[in-house]
Amino acid sequence: MERFASFDGTGIAYLTAGPADGRAVLLLHGFAADHRLNWVMPGVVDALVSAGHRVIASDARGHGQSDKPRDPSAYEGDAMARDARGLLDHLDLDEVDVVGYSMGSMVSSRVVPDEPRTRRLVLGGVGGGLVTGTLPRANVADGLLADDPTTITDPTARAFRAFADSTGADRHALAAIQQAGVVRTGTRLGEISVPTLVLVGDKDTLVGPPEPLAAAIPNASIRVVKGDHLSAVSDPDFPQAIVDFLA
Repeated sequence: MERFASFDGTGIAYLTAGPADGRAVLLLHGFAADHRLNWVMPGVVDALVSAGHRVIASDARGHGQSDKPRDPSAYEGDAMARDARGLLDHLDLDEVDVVGYSMGSMVSSRVVPDEPRTRRLVLGGVGGGLVTGTLPRANVADGLLADDPTTITDPTARAFRAFADSTGADRHALAAIQQAGVVRTGTRLGEISVPTLVLVGDKDTLVGPPEPLAAAIPNASIRVVKGDHLSAVSDPDFPQAIVDFLA
């Protein structure tokens, strides 16, 4: 993993793979995951490299091998979107495809309207909740900070706590992300002008149906693979859908 210092000095770790002259693809992972869980283990990085792409897969602040501040203010001001744009600047890229999953898709949807270097966009693991701004957030921080996970009653909070525990994530940093001021995600979807793929699991009930999201983006299509919010990335059709769309 390589690192760069983002706008506020936070260290952001990132992986590069594939030919230096390949078409660049930026991968932004989901909450409580990292580049390895969302992109390496499911075979997305290998599939893209095999197709001739240059892959850049970062760990978001608070995750993986990047710095993990525990102050909610470190995640405000759309910090993750600024990190993504800073990484593109750091690598001196003039064109890039952007692929997100869950939280990474929320970040991607805020990066692309202001990023003329974007060629195509994949929004994985998101649906109508991105349009309404009602993606689940309440109680997640409390669940992450609970001393005894058996006391967590909210099903979404319980699921994220179990996932964070299984990956050895910094629960305090993740809680700070949830406590940070909310950036309204759905307000600029209509400004996304590049071809966009909404890529979801057929059993992903967490984020809402994909149709309202695709309808809110001028040039969007939908692809459905098998799985729920956590398992859809493991369907072999998931990396293939990304490769097909970016081709």
